[in-house]
Amino acid sequence: MKEYRLVAWPQLRPPFDRIAYRRMLSDMSHRHMTLAQLVECSGIRRHEVRSFLDMLGSRQLIAEREAPAVDSLFGSLRPLGGWLRRALAATHADR
Repeated sequence: MKEYRLVAWPQLRPPFDRIAYRRMLSDMSHRHMTLAQLVECSGIRRHEVRSFLDMLGSRQLIAEREAPAVDSLFGSLRPLGGWLRRALAATHADR
């Protein structure tokens, strides 16, 4: 799965001059985002987001990379596990 990040801020022309497209640009300027994440955060249909990414790609305004593979089904819960370990350790230390 590919992730996209904005390299330079473009001047938007119709039909890409709506707030939802600016929101996507803002998100992509801060971090790499997948197509699914962009669809979810913008509220725009998948094929419209795809055409927006194609337009940005043709103007060389985005960088693409392969998304890192998740090691396991619970890989996304790893930060929660660290928080639980610290919370339980603090509870036991207080006794």
